[in-house]
Formats: sequence, structure tokens, C-alpha cells
Amino acid sequence: MARSALDEMSTTGAFVRTPSTFRNSISRDPNSPFPAEAGRYHLYVSFACPWASRCLAYLKIKGLDKAISFSSVKAIWGRTKDTDEHMGWVFPASNTEDPGAEPDRLNGAKSIRDLYELASTNYSGKFTVPVLWDKKQKTIVNNESAEIIRMFNTEFNDIAENAAVDLYPPHLQAQINEVNDWIYDAINNGVYKCGFAKKQEPYDEAVTKLYEALDKCEEILSKQRYLCGETLTEADIRLFVTLIRFDEVSLSILVVVYSL
Repeated sequence: MARSALDEMSTTGAFVRTPSTFRNSISRDPNSPFPAEAGRYHLYVSFACPWASRCLAYLKIKGLDKAISFSSVKAIWGRTKDTDEHMGWVFPASNTEDPGAEPDRLNGAKSIRDLYELASTNYSGKFTVPVLWDKKQKTIVNNESAEIIRMFNTEFNDIAENAAVDLYPPHLQAQINEVNDWIYDAINNGVYKCGFAKKQEPYDEAVTKLYEALDKCEEILSKQRYLCGETLTEADIRLFVTLIRFDEVSLSILVVVYSL
């Protein structure tokens, strides 16, 4: 049975995210199964998805958009197949159907689900973005955004236009990891815990942690330009892609609630 994030619930009604499944790595080593080559890889995103958007941000910041192609699905979920009721990311039928989205001219897929089923005939997980696709082997390399951005940061430096930009510098890595941990739990994933909670108690717990973490960010950023000092790092990108959607998504949820 096809699954989505809406199915990731504990017995208490709390949202519990399951790990990503495709976890291969692209390497600058030319003998790697997935070597860093210009023109070989394609990034599938949704502009509505913060996880996918942080990968796209890296693509632009590192100057990799000429070496790695990308395309976006529609911003709103749709039926992924006529044979069942699964809802997920789908491609538009034309370039004009949904601003920024375009048909999948690479594989002819109608949905992100099609790509997962093309990569694995027995796949049983979620059909999420981002998807980092290998055009040569016709498979998914990786669908974990935290790993994809690290690959973009270092493994493509031989062909990146902005190779000198390092968003995960060695002297800040411990600090970045620490900041990432609490921002992921309370904010990046926290907004999903709030939005998808099916009972009041897990919602209250998640929303309390969310606003405490936002206050912590406010305190840090009132004293310095970026989360880890005076340098833009991975931690800032990971926070930003959630924050930039915060008010609009919160408003959308309120509209839905008050229209019921």
C-alpha cells in the first residue's frame, strides 16, 4: 500500500518521521559508483517543500545549477495513480499549469511515486522530495536532504562555480551539528509535528518546543549575524527554508481549520 507523511503516526497521535531510504553518496573519487560528473545528475524538488528547497539553495549558492539540472513538481499534492487513492507529488501536464513546475522530460514520470517505482520494483516507503537522480544508471542516488547538501558542498568542488564557498567549514562543524540538532527537532521537523498531530497533547508539546526554539534563535541572532557567528553556514540555510514558509503555512492551516 502506498504511504505518505500522513501515515506516520504513533499510537498517541504524534507525527513520527521515518528515515529516508536511498542513502548512496556521490563522491569526487572518479572510481566511485556515483562519481561527481557534470551533467550526470538531476535534482527533483518541490518549491513548497523546505527539505527540497534547501538542496536547491545549495545548488545555487555553490554555482552548480549548470552542472546539475533540476525541475519542480506541482506545489499541491494530487492523485499519483488511477489505481489507488494515494496522494503525493505530481508533475504538471504542461509548463503553464503550475508556475515554476514542469513536466518530467527526463523520465516521463507523472509523479514522484513513478520515479521511486522505476528505481526500485519493491519499494514500500514514502514518495518524497528531494530526489537526486542519476541519469546514467537511471536510479535514485539519495533522497535525504541533509546528505545531499553535504555532497553539494564538497564533492562537486572541481566543477562548482563557487567552490571556495564552504557552508560546513571544519572549525565550525561541531557547533553547526549542535545547532542543527535542536533546530531540526523543534523547528524543521517541529512544524510537521504541529501540523500533522492528531491529538491535542502531542500538538501542545510540539508547539511549545517550536516557539521555545524560535525564541532561542531570536536571542542568538540579536547578538550576531548568523547562527554560528559571523559566517553563513549550513545551519542558517536549514533554518531559513522553514522560517520563510512559517507565516504562510500557519495562515493556510488556520484558513482550513476555520472553514471546517
